[in-house]
Amino acid sequence: MQPPRALPHLRQDFLASLVVFLVAVPLCVGVAVASGVPAELGLVTGIVGGLVTGFLPGSSLQVSGPAAGLTVIVFEAVTAFGVGTLGVIVLCAGLLQLAMGFSGIGRWFRAISVSVVEGMLCGIGLVIIAGQLYAAAGLKAPDTGIGKITGLPGALADALGSPEALASLAIGTGTIAVLVLWKKLPKPVRTVPGALAAVVLATAVSLGLGLPVATVEVEGLLGVVQPPGSDAFAALAGPAVWGTIIAFALIASAESLFSAAAVDRLHDGPRTDYDKEMIAQGAGNTVCGLLGALPMTAVIVRSSANVAAGARTKASRVLHGVWLLLFAAALPSALALIPLPALAGILVHAGWKLIPFRQLAGLWRGHRGEAVILVVTAAAIVLVNMFEGVLIGLGLAVVKAAWEASHIKLEVVDKGAGPLQAYLTGNATFLRLPKILDSLESLPQDRPVELDLSGLHHLDHACRTALESWAERHSATGVEPVRLTAAVRGGDR
Repeated sequence: MQPPRALPHLRQDFLASLVVFLVAVPLCVGVAVASGVPAELGLVTGIVGGLVTGFLPGSSLQVSGPAAGLTVIVFEAVTAFGVGTLGVIVLCAGLLQLAMGFSGIGRWFRAISVSVVEGMLCGIGLVIIAGQLYAAAGLKAPDTGIGKITGLPGALADALGSPEALASLAIGTGTIAVLVLWKKLPKPVRTVPGALAAVVLATAVSLGLGLPVATVEVEGLLGVVQPPGSDAFAALAGPAVWGTIIAFALIASAESLFSAAAVDRLHDGPRTDYDKEMIAQGAGNTVCGLLGALPMTAVIVRSSANVAAGARTKASRVLHGVWLLLFAAALPSALALIPLPALAGILVHAGWKLIPFRQLAGLWRGHRGEAVILVVTAAAIVLVNMFEGVLIGLGLAVVKAAWEASHIKLEVVDKGAGPLQAYLTGNATFLRLPKILDSLESLPQDRPVELDLSGLHHLDHACRTALESWAERHSATGVEPVRLTAAVRGGDR
């Protein structure tokens, strides 16, 4: 009898790790550039996602790294506080994730309305697309989300009048075309990830034709890894930075755990332990913060590529981190050849995929309230900012849930003789108080009333007080006093 091998699926995991590595390189670099930080910091976050988060338990097959979904909020943080403070923000967000994971809060993220999460991704996608269209043309984008969108016609006019902008726009447009058409090519060709192929082709065309387009600036790993100093920690004294920290932690956690749920549907292996996955993400972000790198989250593009490539264990994602480290250490000069409009094209394509067109259509047909929450959340992110937009979406979801949970029905039975029989059923909350009082006050004032509350599951203080006041007013008209029969089965009494 042969002893069991320590890594029984090494071959499958090794091949899958190469695929994930090839998918991750252009995305790591593109997200970093779009976030306003050196390209190498995106690779650092990808390396930590493989070598730190990849080793930890939680979700065995999902892959972590810098994500397009965090690009907008990272850019806002860098603009407001500077690259030096980014490490402190990411560090504190990671510690907050660790605290949530160890306290068992991770599993509760599954209770967040899917419409809010999809609205968040939709809003992020719209801002990414608008902002990267400027980058594709080599132009500077406005600072606000709404400014990016409203300024597009003027930017297009500027680009049409500049040969350099047209050349840059051609590279970006060509990159998007390759990404869209790549899925239609024969399967053997598609073994090369589309994003990698698009970047390589754009680089070759740019170099071959000598096009005047901007390329990635390279500083080297040792030049960009800067642990936060005392000045950066001093920024924690301001309340504004804490709002950004909370936003990082909540948005990264929600995206990671929803990604884990999606990845679980793609394979038959062990299911995700949400609290352990939260701890893994927190540990990764803590290390990223200490290195001054970008925040990380689980990335569905890399994770689905990992599963599709045949990965069986966490070894595939750890190995992908090794390949990223070797690439960043041995071939950093290769990054300097990549045209910036090619990376912009990749992010425009990624942003487009964040917009849930099919889900929105399905929600509108079956659950219009959820569709409204999705649209309002996305619009708020574009009009205001990421953190407040998500809070608006969550608030709207809570109001909708409370409204739907407070269904109440008043049925009046008139037997001709004797008092009117009125039956209240459902949940009597302050949200439905106007409806309850309108119905009761429409009853004849010259008839006695028996109000049966046995069908109520909940009666809050506001409704109880209002019912007692109505009963006193009705009794004061000279008829028999209102009789309240039976007690509410639950809630406030």
